[in-house]
Amino acid sequence: MQWRVISGMVVLLGIATAAVAQNSPRIGYVYPAGGQRGTTFQVVVGGQFLDGVTNACFSGAGVQAVVVEHTKPLTQREFNELREKLKGLQEKKLAGTKGGTPASTAAARDKRGAQESTQLSTEPNKPAEWTAEDEKMVVEIRKKLLLAPNRQANPAISERVKLTITMAPDAEPGQRELRLTTAAGLTNPLLFCVGELPEFGKKEARDIAELEQQNPRAVKSAKPGTEMGIALPAILNGQILPGGADRFRFAATQGQHLVIAASARELIPYLPDAVPGWFQATLALYDDEGRELAYDDDYRFNPDPVLYYEIPKDGEYVIEIKDSIYRGREDFVYRIAAGELPFVTSIFPLGGRAGTSTRVELRGWNLPVDTLTPSFGDAETGIHQLSVRRDEQVSNLVPFAVDTLPECLERESNDQQQDAQPIRMPTIINGRIDRSGDNDLFCFEGRAGSEIVAEVYARRLNSPMDSVLRLTDAAGRQLAANDDHDDKGAGLSTHHADSYLRATLPADGPYYLHLADTQNKGGPEYGYRLRTGPPRPDFELRIVPSSVNVRGGASVPLTVYAVRKDDFSGDITLVLKDSPAGVILSGSWVPANQETVRVTLTVPPTPTQEPLRLSLEGRATIDGREVIRPVVPAEDMMQAFFYRHLVPAKELKVAISGRGMAKAPVRFLSATPIRIPAGGTARVQLAPPGNVLAGRVQLELSEPPEGITIEKVEPARQGAEILLHSDATKVKPGLKGNLIVNVFAASRAAPEKQRAQGNRPRMPLTVLPAIPFEIIP
Repeated sequence: MQWRVISGMVVLLGIATAAVAQNSPRIGYVYPAGGQRGTTFQVVVGGQFLDGVTNACFSGAGVQAVVVEHTKPLTQREFNELREKLKGLQEKKLAGTKGGTPASTAAARDKRGAQESTQLSTEPNKPAEWTAEDEKMVVEIRKKLLLAPNRQANPAISERVKLTITMAPDAEPGQRELRLTTAAGLTNPLLFCVGELPEFGKKEARDIAELEQQNPRAVKSAKPGTEMGIALPAILNGQILPGGADRFRFAATQGQHLVIAASARELIPYLPDAVPGWFQATLALYDDEGRELAYDDDYRFNPDPVLYYEIPKDGEYVIEIKDSIYRGREDFVYRIAAGELPFVTSIFPLGGRAGTSTRVELRGWNLPVDTLTPSFGDAETGIHQLSVRRDEQVSNLVPFAVDTLPECLERESNDQQQDAQPIRMPTIINGRIDRSGDNDLFCFEGRAGSEIVAEVYARRLNSPMDSVLRLTDAAGRQLAANDDHDDKGAGLSTHHADSYLRATLPADGPYYLHLADTQNKGGPEYGYRLRTGPPRPDFELRIVPSSVNVRGGASVPLTVYAVRKDDFSGDITLVLKDSPAGVILSGSWVPANQETVRVTLTVPPTPTQEPLRLSLEGRATIDGREVIRPVVPAEDMMQAFFYRHLVPAKELKVAISGRGMAKAPVRFLSATPIRIPAGGTARVQLAPPGNVLAGRVQLELSEPPEGITIEKVEPARQGAEILLHSDATKVKPGLKGNLIVNVFAASRAAPEKQRAQGNRPRMPLTVLPAIPFEIIP
């Protein structure tokens, strides 16, 4: 009876074991990765564990999708059966051509012995009629045989889902997110673009392989390395296969100013199993005689290349794209924007003060204006995006920072200490490293014991500047210096080139901030924003994953990351904003001095037709005032087998599948956080759900701090109790966090037999709501 009570609490939330144990659906590429609004077209999405795919959902409005088909690699048995079937059809066709049934056909149909097969082959038979249906079946079988076992080297993109996409004529142009809805829930998001230009595309990589198998001569014009005729302006789509290069031929007239901008790494930021960790595209432009006119393998520090070229004479020209080291695969997807397109190469200043108007200087190609006054008066502080429109064409996006601090402009000449520009803290200085070797100096009056912070925003605002920052006293003695400072909130950066320093001033008097480029480069595009003043504690938040799949009535763990700024160390409370009824966030805090915490999300028992879109925010008290920051959904992505990055997503989506059997979730009756004495125990009392199920379960902590364990689980008057124990040699008073409890179906075998089968796999059932805890003396 005791085990029945406990099992009723945790076998619980009505979760079917198979639903929890399954692999999570994931997608690795979509091709093409966008389309022109007002059109209907097909795309292929490559991924894994996509069984039961029913739909694709997009962020934003105006884009709809219909699933056409889902294909996956064949098993060896399926492959052998199809090959035999194809062989029989080929022999049937041959028999019809020769007017008799060949011996091989008889042998294939009857394998009782060589003698009988020979006898059958000599019997006069009227050949079976070859039909159009037979021909169609041969084509279908050959297509399926392309999905042979182990044909795709990377199983993570071995399955394909074909979609028909319809974009409304008034769909907002720009970047969206695409997710597939499968029987197991939502996939991770991928970037998908809504464009305004006509689109051209190479055949999908696997379609090329299929055509080549069927008719090698006919496929010549579709293979990588050959040319496709296009008209500009346009978006060019393709995939690069190993050793391949795609070429697009177009006509141009003298005096045209062409912009050719590739998106490759932008579409799929990180590849986990490739070095350097993304598709490193190169662009080249050739004339009609094959002479190379322009080449680029990146754009400044951005891996995606951009070409700008003025056409010298009328004629035909060729754009070529390939991987820099001739790699390739189906997820080496690209989009190229080509034509006389507006392109912003730099702006100045790189930001402005909230509530004011800032006149921004623009530089670039094919721009309709050279200044812009963006309207960010009521915008939240942070980084926003600017663009300009030329006729019906929109430029690239460039970042623009908005802050609340006072601002000023750098004033030349300030290269030497005697010419240093006086500043009054706190302030943000908008400046430029104008030329090679430029060194900007700023002077301020400091007081002994005061603490100052200086932080550069340049690379994070699309400036090529690689800053180095130094603090010196009046005698020239260096007190602090920094070259590169990691910003864990900048998930797309692999080189954190902006500088940050913090120092306590030793005496009253003048001090100097020296700012330069580490590579001694400069120019009008080398802009920066230098924040100076006392520490300004703050934080950013990320939550992973951005696609959450959970059974109705159950809980699922999520990870929250806190990016603490200027040594902010306080507690952060997490809050669901405008969430649907029945959605509960447990363990809703990031404890002081911690950067990571696992929380749980509990959902209502009834599944939903469409995924829920959730929004969270974090709240903290800093210097006596409440600070509220959004919790940004993100994907934890691996780069090049090793490095991990938190890549922001546009939406946090939750798919609820299957109806839970419980009428109510597990509830904690004990006050939280649970206070566990160092070296002692504490009890957590749980209330059961509405139904009580028979069976036995095991409870186990998931990734707990070392030294915290479950000592035992036992029935209690109102449900059950978990007895937690802490090891005083491994945990110290002051430790805080959340405990995540996994629930497994336990074997009914005798304890002796269980010990003998210690490696026997357990069946996962569910996760309990997070339990906040604190270690006390």
